[in-house]
Parts: sequence; structure tokens; C-alpha cells
Amino acid sequence: MTTLPPDAFGHHIGGPGSLTGQRAIVIGASMGIGLATAETLLVDGAEVLICARNAERLEAAAETLRKAVPDAASRVRTRTCDGMSGSEVADAVDDAAGEAGLDIAVTVPGGGDFCPVLGYDDDAFSAEIDQNVRPTYLMIKYAGLAMVKSGGGSIVAVSSTASILSSPFLAAYCASKAACDQLVRVAADEVGQHGIRINTVRPGLTRTGATDGMFESRELIEQFLVEQPIRKDGAPGDIARAIRFLAGPEAAWITGQCLTVDGGHTIRKFPWLEDVARGVAGEPLFEKIARGERT
Repeated sequence: MTTLPPDAFGHHIGGPGSLTGQRAIVIGASMGIGLATAETLLVDGAEVLICARNAERLEAAAETLRKAVPDAASRVRTRTCDGMSGSEVADAVDDAAGEAGLDIAVTVPGGGDFCPVLGYDDDAFSAEIDQNVRPTYLMIKYAGLAMVKSGGGSIVAVSSTASILSSPFLAAYCASKAACDQLVRVAADEVGQHGIRINTVRPGLTRTGATDGMFESRELIEQFLVEQPIRKDGAPGDIARAIRFLAGPEAAWITGQCLTVDGGHTIRKFPWLEDVARGVAGEPLFEKIARGERT
């Protein structure tokens, strides 16, 4: 595997060594954005604890990182962690911090699926909200407490352009990502006095393990690209470099912000994906809604 491609100017944010001595944790690092973020942090000198629920995939991710950044082999460690579990997040943060303290915390987990707003199962709607908000809250809480002890740090959560775009048939996902953005703003306001910065990155549609199915249909992807001034597929590295910027000293006077990385998609609009929603949620559900029947 080759290392993460450099940015448009031919280098990584900050440059090799700029995070030397920094201790970081990335939850959701077994693939995609989390894995690419861990690589950017390692390239710039940080010690990184990568976390995910699946131990096998996590070890594979660690091996990928050791091959991509050979001189960082001793600076990457793994720990299984469910971003929805308070006790597991707390223990992972303690592991990453060690005696020296924690400098950088990144949380990636989240997700959602297509469903018409009138068709959600009540409990499933609440579960999807929790799936996106809870990991962000737990990271803010436990990484924040660790950073109070060590004199400050930077927390970055992965949000989505769905937090600000009307994205039809993704109501629960949109609502939960908007909640993440506002949670970060309020938390940043409270903890700034401790030298802690908290921000989010809002990715546009990005090619990750979770979106592979969408990228198999170029017709579908074209519906996104036509709404992007920069007509290229989103890649994990595009998001990772934004996270790295917000995590590092270059962003020392930035907090409570939501940085959108989407090729300009939010300048325009989200595509109307009713066909996709019908395929995912099922025609019978749409038919019941059309008759005004409760689902």
C-alpha cells in the first residue's frame, strides 16, 4: 500500500514531525475516514491508539498503517472499543492518555439508512439518533475530562453535510448530525476555559466501506457530482486532512466550528433519491404511506 496521497500542494497538513510527542485516539479507525485520519496523525509524528469494535479488522488496519508509515510502527497501538459504550470509550481514552495525557481525540462512528419521514418505526428513529449523537457525546465527555487533567487538547467529531442540507428520506440521519454539530458548539463554549477545542468536519459523499454500495452505481454518483462545483468523488484522505488541521496546532484559535469538506456540494442541493429509498425501505411501506396508513 502507498501512503496517503498529499494534498493539492504536495504535502501533508503540518508536515512530518509537527505532532511529535502528541498522543491521539481515533475511534472508528478500522477503515475509511478513521483509518486515513490515523495515518495523517502518524505521518506527522503523533502516537495513535486506533479503536473499533471488530478486533480482526482493527489489527488489519494497524498492519496497513505500519506498512504505509514504516517509521511509525512503534507509535500505533490498537484497542477494541464500541463508540456507543461509555465504559469502553472511557477505558480507551485512559489507555491513549497514559501518564503523559491526551492531546487529540477523533470520533468517526455513525450512520443511517433511507426511509420516508412518515414511515420510520418509532424506536428505530430514536436508535438512529442515538447511533450518531451518543459516540460524539461520549468522546467529548471522556476525552474532555482527560484533557482537563493534561491542560487542554483538541477533539474532532465527524458530522455530515446532511446536518445542513435537506436530504430527503434521511430525516433521522439529518436530525442526528445537526444535533452533533450543535452539541459540539455548546461543548466548545463550555470547555474552552480548560484549553480544549472541539470542532466537527462535515464530509460530503465519501468513498468508504460504509458507502461502497452507493459508489457501485455511477448513475447514482453522477446525481451527486452534478451538484458539486468540484466534480470528483470524495476520498477518505480529503476528510482526514481536514480533521488533521483541526486537531493540530495550526488550528489553535478555532473551536466550535463545523468545517464542510464536500467539493462545494452544500452550495447547491442534495439529489432526490426516492428510487434509492424505495429500494431500501421497500415499496409496501411507500404504498401504506400513500394510503395514510400507520406503519
